[in-house]
Parts: sequence; C-alpha cells; structure tokens
Amino acid sequence: MKKLIAAPFPIQVCLIIIGISLFREFDFETYRFRHLPIALVYMFGFGLSLFFVFWGKKEEKTEKRV
Repeated sequence: MKKLIAAPFPIQVCLIIIGISLFREFDFETYRFRHLPIALVYMFGFGLSLFFVFWGKKEEKTEKRV
C-alpha cells in the first residue's frame, strides 16, 4: 500500500501566514518583539511548519527513486 504524503500546499499557506504575523510582531525601532509570548508561539508554529514542509519534500524524493 502506498504511503500517504502530507499535502504541502496547506502547510505552505500556514507558513506564509505565520511568517507575516511574526514579521508584524517585530518592532524594528527597538529590535524586539512587542509581545514576547505571542512571538514565541509564532516562532514555534513557524519552525514546525518549516519542518513539515522539508520533511514532506524528503519523503517525495525517496518515493520517486523506488
């Protein structure tokens, strides 16, 4: 049975939305985040989305070789 591969498009949409939110949360005048706890949650979600995007691409490469 073929292994199911995660859909990268919804994860990429989440990645873009979280990245924009994280960018808006950063204050460039003081080089700090306005609300640090929210920024930490955004960073965690951004990192998790990046992980799933790259993990899915690795799975696709191994599927093509077999």
